Amino acid sequence: MSDPRRPGETISIPPRPPRAGTPGRGRRAATPPRRPRRRWLGRILGALLGLAVLAAGVGGGAAWLAWRHFAAGLPDVQGLRDYQPPVMSRIYAGDSRLLAELATERRIFVPYAAIPDLVKRAFLSAEDQKFFVHHGVDPLAILRAAATDVMQMGQGRRPIGASTITQQVAKNMLLGNEVSFNRKAKEVLLALRMEEALSKERILELYLNEIYLGLSSYGVAAAAQAYFNKSLDDLTIPEAAFLAALPKAPNNYNPYRFPEAARARRDWVLDRMAETGAITQAQAKAAQATPLTPASFRRPDAITGADYFTEEVRRILLDRFGQEQTTQGGLVVRTTLDPALQAAADHALHDGLLRYDQRRGGWRGPVARLAAGPGLRTGWADSLAAAARPPGLLLNWQLAVVLETGETEAKLGILEHPPGGVADLPRVLPLQLADLGWARTPPHDAVPPGPPPRRVADVVKPGDVVMVEHVGAEPARGKLAARPERLLLRQIPLVEGALVALDPATGRVLALAGGWSYELSQFDRATQANRQPGSSFKPFVYLTALEAGISPSQRFLDAPFVVDLGAQGKWRPGNYEGDFMGAVPLHVALEQSRNLVTVRVANQVGMAAVADTAIAFHLVDAMPRVLPAALGAVDTTVLREAGAYAGLAAGGKAITPTLIDTVQDRDGHVVWRAAGPRCDVCDDAARLPLLTDPAPQVADPASVYQLNLMMQGVVKRGTGSDAGAGLNREIAGKTGTSQDFQDAWFAGFTPDLVAVVWIGFDSPASLGNGETGGHVAAPVWHDFMAVALRGRPDLKFPVPEGVTVASYDSGYGTVTDAFKPGQEPGASGPVGAPTPAPAPDATAAGAVPGGPPPAGGATTVGAAPASRPIDMSLPGLY
Repeated sequence: MSDPRRPGETISIPPRPPRAGTPGRGRRAATPPRRPRRRWLGRILGALLGLAVLAAGVGGGAAWLAWRHFAAGLPDVQGLRDYQPPVMSRIYAGDSRLLAELATERRIFVPYAAIPDLVKRAFLSAEDQKFFVHHGVDPLAILRAAATDVMQMGQGRRPIGASTITQQVAKNMLLGNEVSFNRKAKEVLLALRMEEALSKERILELYLNEIYLGLSSYGVAAAAQAYFNKSLDDLTIPEAAFLAALPKAPNNYNPYRFPEAARARRDWVLDRMAETGAITQAQAKAAQATPLTPASFRRPDAITGADYFTEEVRRILLDRFGQEQTTQGGLVVRTTLDPALQAAADHALHDGLLRYDQRRGGWRGPVARLAAGPGLRTGWADSLAAAARPPGLLLNWQLAVVLETGETEAKLGILEHPPGGVADLPRVLPLQLADLGWARTPPHDAVPPGPPPRRVADVVKPGDVVMVEHVGAEPARGKLAARPERLLLRQIPLVEGALVALDPATGRVLALAGGWSYELSQFDRATQANRQPGSSFKPFVYLTALEAGISPSQRFLDAPFVVDLGAQGKWRPGNYEGDFMGAVPLHVALEQSRNLVTVRVANQVGMAAVADTAIAFHLVDAMPRVLPAALGAVDTTVLREAGAYAGLAAGGKAITPTLIDTVQDRDGHVVWRAAGPRCDVCDDAARLPLLTDPAPQVADPASVYQLNLMMQGVVKRGTGSDAGAGLNREIAGKTGTSQDFQDAWFAGFTPDLVAVVWIGFDSPASLGNGETGGHVAAPVWHDFMAVALRGRPDLKFPVPEGVTVASYDSGYGTVTDAFKPGQEPGASGPVGAPTPAPAPDATAAGAVPGGPPPAGGATTVGAAPASRPIDMSLPGLY
């Protein structure tokens, strides 16, 4: 059917009928209207705004919860205001030379104002260029680091932190090195708090003093010493830049192990310094052209033999101040050590131990062996250079290898280091038979050393590595022929010894040698070894008698003395010589160290009084009230005996040895000072200074002076004559030898210097028949004092008021003694008359006080009551 409409006719679409229930709106309502775009846009924006508010609320809540989570338990940054980094303590000798540094972290604290600007700028350029601008955190740096970490994820690399200097201080001082988001969040919070609590200068000061920079160095000052042996003020631009290159990874930029990496990192820091304007481009280029040449830190030359002294000081500091304050408190310790006397003590003790070892020890063989053969002659230098250095080798000794031997001479190779040289030079020198008389077969099982060697080959063989001492050529002297430059065979002695020297006026220990070598053995025989003093204890027995009113010329019986112990037998002390002198003056008995007279004196005055005297002088803290103790059967140390003898030199005062003068804290305040004489009016120029000595008077000065004169006789004519030979001074002293010759002592003093020497084996054993204190220890004392007394004034012992000094014939030669009022020079009462009688508890080993012994006969002291215990563990000593 065709369309009835014609072409061009308008098509009319009838309107739809209205929906049921919808009122008609006429023609306008019948056409649906278009909604405006603005309404839809507003709705979208509103929705987005709502979502933003919701997100902000949720994010804020989450941030608040995160803040509460990470802020909980955070350290308080307020403590950093007054925080003082751990600083090493330093110990100085009496002449201000450095002895030792004590530290768990080697750090030298430098205040902010004292750190050079060059060093500050170098670290800021390398670590935190915006340090003085940001508020503890650099957001842009964190975003860059986060992007880098995402890109490197899965590559096994350590995340980049982008920490500011403030964050590094928070991590190093308050948190730790844990790699975690938790630690990083806490680090950020702490950094923000630190910026509010501390100034930028304080934060940078903490950073530059706290950061670890390798080579056991904490802080820039210690690092400057460790890498360049310089102070901060002396650092050059490239050196400061290198230090600033270290915080990232100090071990990876160690210039000794990784010189190329270290230099590259340094040059990178120089570029950063130029970019920030810390230096110019020209300075950066010039610094980059400079080679990186580290210079190891060199401490001042060590003080010879001071290791034992220093270790004793360290123990005292630990006991007084504790571990933390001693090693981290920055203490400045001024000690009493006299380096010249310490060197003399060390040298004298070494010589004495060597003399004994060569007299009694024999040759114990080489320290190592190299393969003998054709290669020895050509390759010995390299082999010797690789040989291990034995502990205890003295500074003036060295290792040598035996190349060939003959009848009277051997050829030995040594490596000689020329002054200023880089490499050791090989040399061949002779070892002569004339110097090997001591190198005998060593003793064993009570068999003495064998005869002197007849050929050099009897002692050494090719390939032997031995210790030697190099000596120069000696010209002819009188009947002695000239000697060529040569080597002397050496070995480390098995015997040990100790020497202590101190000032009797103050107790200041001037020298302390605790053994052959601290490297070989850290056991200090001067302070830690309890040994029996033998007859060096006797002066305190005689002082007790002098204080009881007995005259130096009073005669006592030198005859057999027996203590009857009933069922336990009898105790019979004897003299070293095995003879008897009869009635002898007290003075002569001390000179000749007569044991039987000493026992009689002790029995007369009472062992309780003798013990009180020894305790008052701090020779012992306690001792058994037994007669063998009068002969030195007690335990003491070399240091304690030196203090006791100092009391005798000081006129009867209790002198306490001290190794430390003062201790200052890191701020220079004196926190401890040794007790000693003090000046009460030194601030008044119009008055003479008045010194007050706090040392208590524990003995009568007149009695002490009497004893000192008697002890001078010991050195002039008695058992200690080797000690004072040729010194031409007033010297008082006493030898000591314990039972079976296990301990050899000499203790002596001038008015201004005390020294005590002990020699023996660490595990008590006999030194050998005849090896007495006068023979073994006294020569060591003499050698030390010969050096120590040079330049010192020739002082005399002051004579107390009311004392008469007189010479008289003792029956064994003319002697000089001091006499108190009422005592007649040279006179003696009845031999052995009790003055006064001992108290009931003053006897020992079961002895009970008896009357004077019959002249020329033996004394027998009756058995003890059954209720009194008997000590048989202390036999008689010699």
